[in-house]
Amino acid sequence: RRGVHGHLGRLPVRGDTAAEEGELVSELSVRLKAAVPGFELCTAWSACGGFTVLFGYSGSGKSLTLSMITGTMRPDEGRIVLGGRVLCDTERGTWVPPQQRRIGYVSQGAKLFPHLSVRGNVEYALHGLSRHERRNKAHALLDTMRVGELADRRPSQLSGGQRQRVALARALARDPELLVLDEPFSALDLPLRVEMGELFRSVQRQSGIPIVMVTHDLIESMTLADTVVVYSGTGVVQYGRPADVLADPATPEISRLLHAVPVPQELLGAPSRVRLPLTERKPSHESLVA
Repeated sequence: RRGVHGHLGRLPVRGDTAAEEGELVSELSVRLKAAVPGFELCTAWSACGGFTVLFGYSGSGKSLTLSMITGTMRPDEGRIVLGGRVLCDTERGTWVPPQQRRIGYVSQGAKLFPHLSVRGNVEYALHGLSRHERRNKAHALLDTMRVGELADRRPSQLSGGQRQRVALARALARDPELLVLDEPFSALDLPLRVEMGELFRSVQRQSGIPIVMVTHDLIESMTLADTVVVYSGTGVVQYGRPADVLADPATPEISRLLHAVPVPQELLGAPSRVRLPLTERKPSHESLVA
């Protein structure tokens, strides 16, 4: 995979293979069930790389799904496969801990270490390299994110957009197999949201690293995503290409949700007329809907 600055190599990984008969082979497949106080999530979806957006009402399980993908929460039942590697399979007792998942994470507000410099925040993710290698790679990533001149500043001296650029550089530092973004633009004003959306989309296209992002923002969902996954109630009700989902909502409720804000058709491209609803075939742990 060609990276945004030189080569973003992929280290060999070990673990169970994903080859189960009938299972969809993709960059990321998710089948999960989890209960927390007052809420039970049941979700199943898959994405063949690219930029996947989890969109829907607050409290519908989007961030809960991210927690299980990153490994900070265990599902009650389910299976997660990333690039052919099984990260979680409750039936077989497979569980890869978070630190071994090679998933980069960017959250709302960036959450940089306030006591470290910009360079120090990126170097923190580069354990195992010499000091010289850490510094060189950190500078290369910061230059790629166009914040190299800010390397000696502290996070408190940065704007919101600059902090998100540093957070993205840190997330890319360990050559992740997946980038996970939990509402990364929600604290930014509109011009910065647009700018950062374009940056993250460019990084995905140039690096080839799959991205999964949570957002409430309909325009972001429909313009950034290759695949949009619509959450409502207690899980996923529909997923597919943005133009297809918008053109053919699976339920009246989803139609109201998706048409709350007009989305210019020229931003989406033409629908393919291929629909991937999950309402008539409820997501389960026996099958993935292709």
